[in-house]
Amino acid sequence: MMKPQAPIVIAAAIEQGVQLATAESLTAGMIAARLAEVPGASAVLRGGVVSYSSDVKRELLGVDAKLLEAQGSVDPEVARQMAVGALQACGADLAVSATGVAGPDAHDGKAVGTVYIGWAKGEESGSKVHHFVGDRAQIREQSATAALQQLATILNKASSQ
Repeated sequence: MMKPQAPIVIAAAIEQGVQLATAESLTAGMIAARLAEVPGASAVLRGGVVSYSSDVKRELLGVDAKLLEAQGSVDPEVARQMAVGALQACGADLAVSATGVAGPDAHDGKAVGTVYIGWAKGEESGSKVHHFVGDRAQIREQSATAALQQLATILNKASSQ
């Protein structure tokens, strides 16, 4: 069993005075919910956007319409833009996003289990691909865990500088 990341993320964010936000597609709020379960989360969790549809990704998070049309919603640049959009929409310092294919069917030509976790902090942003195995619930769970791990990694890097 992996060490629970949410308490680590919340503690580090409080210590560093970092405000957090999420943008979630396939996880549909699971990342924000995990963060909110931790006592004291209200000090650092600004909010999140559940952007299950491409319209919401475009209209609320500012994801490029041409990119969505050309690549579909399961794409590394879409994940990155989702995180940047959440950062701006929520007035946060650090944001994480998740977009991917939970199954049971492939989506936008991407295989089940293909997930992109995006992040944005200040002027920096990026994304990372994951290939998860399991049923729909397991893939969503693994995606939320990966997003929390991404937050923990960024916060850990910041505290060691």
